[in-house]
Amino acid sequence: MSDRKHVAIIGGGAAGFFAAIQSKERHPADTVTIFEKSGRVLAKVSVSGGGRCNLTNSFLGINDLKSVYPRADKLMKRLFNSFDNNDACQWFEQHGVELTTQDDQCVFPRSQSSQTVIDCLTRTAAKAGVTVCLRHQLVKVAPRPDGRLEVDFKDRPSRTFDKVVLTTGGSPRMAGLAYLQETGHRIEPPVPSLFTFNIADKNFRDLMGVVVEPVVLGIPGTKFRANGPLLITHWGMSGPATLKLSSVAARYISDHDYHFEVAINWLGETNAQLAEEQIRQIARQNPKKLTANVHPGELTARVWHYLLERTGIDKEKTWDEMGKKGLNKLIETLTNDVHHVSGKGVFRDEFVTCGGVSLKSVNPNTLESKVCPGLFFAGELLDVDAITGGFNLQAAWTTGFVAGRSCRT
Repeated sequence: MSDRKHVAIIGGGAAGFFAAIQSKERHPADTVTIFEKSGRVLAKVSVSGGGRCNLTNSFLGINDLKSVYPRADKLMKRLFNSFDNNDACQWFEQHGVELTTQDDQCVFPRSQSSQTVIDCLTRTAAKAGVTVCLRHQLVKVAPRPDGRLEVDFKDRPSRTFDKVVLTTGGSPRMAGLAYLQETGHRIEPPVPSLFTFNIADKNFRDLMGVVVEPVVLGIPGTKFRANGPLLITHWGMSGPATLKLSSVAARYISDHDYHFEVAINWLGETNAQLAEEQIRQIARQNPKKLTANVHPGELTARVWHYLLERTGIDKEKTWDEMGKKGLNKLIETLTNDVHHVSGKGVFRDEFVTCGGVSLKSVNPNTLESKVCPGLFFAGELLDVDAITGGFNLQAAWTTGFVAGRSCRT
């Protein structure tokens, strides 16, 4: 009796292609088919990293996965035992993609083109014998009495498979995941992650184009913090620090309807005493110099003048004339400058969601559904999302690898 199985991969993105390749290479006799709802595969990969494809990260300096996977650190730690960032780098290099690691530890193809990664994945899948079907939009997946799975497509005939791996990506609305909820899966309500902040303060926005590095951003009254470069735009805040904070606090921010307070530590010093001492030392060393002319080295004159004005300090006065009260007020502004966020912006063309299929609904070793045998999940459809820097694509490679391998044991 033949052990040949029919495997469906629903979703032609990073996780889908990786799952298909792993499944087909492990069992070459199987038929493995990728079904993509649009007319183009790997569209999100093409815009990753501004079109350069930030395909992973070195993870250098990452001591706790929770700092990059705010809601799925335990799962990712387990799955990394099967396939981690080093395995991803090795896999791509073995398949003809030369890599380079930037100073910020983001890993890109040496070509600096996402097309290199797309070509690698499509070429490898084709060579393995994976079939790709475009314009097949999933409607639902349901178990059959014989243990197989029936897959319904919009305006297409239904098809039956032995195993199905869902890699359809994040859904912006609960309605898009209703079919999974109906089959007994727990769904964590999807909300946006990786977005910028709208700031109403015109004086702040007038600093557009300025990058301050590093800063620490935080939400007062919570433990949510993020550090890194801050980019000031014509609508408010962007840059790595903002995107990180939007990720780690995604659900909190959603619960507050994207209206909340954000505090900026302009000095980037998490130790408040050290930050305070830095300013007091400037005051001691420059008592007769104008406040406008002497400032911390990490701040430009433009930002410094804005902060003096925000604090209410006359930039034509000397440091000595500022007085104790003025100095304390300046230190507070530099280390805890609170602004009101009045909505969210977007981050380029990349859309990431927090939420999806609850990790409680899947086997953490195989990513198989606990309520529907033969159904597996990978990629952002799971409640797995990360900060910017290649971590989301790494999650796609890792979960795709595990689901693709596990669906045919």
